[in-house]
Amino acid sequence: MNSIRGTIILIPRNVGVVILRVYRAVISPLYGDVCRFYPSCSAYALGAVQEHGLAWGSALTARRLSHCHPWSEGGIDDVPLKSKRRYRVTKFGFVVAPSHGKG
Repeated sequence: MNSIRGTIILIPRNVGVVILRVYRAVISPLYGDVCRFYPSCSAYALGAVQEHGLAWGSALTARRLSHCHPWSEGGIDDVPLKSKRRYRVTKFGFVVAPSHGKG
């Protein structure tokens, strides 16, 4: 029962992951390599949503985008990591509950 509840809780986060993956595949290449920061803003957004969820990840992304302007020096700006991770990320980027090796 907990795995079903965990899957339902992660649906909004994974919808955000799909939207960001589509953006990175379709729209982001049209801009080229113009980002002043590493990782790029779209990669930062993807990592923030994967690590912190849709609401807090979006807030972190908005803060990052507010620093992205022509007068910014840029640089390395990694997503802040949680001290304890509750979920794992698949190869595609979906966030899933960790398996406990049962079954």
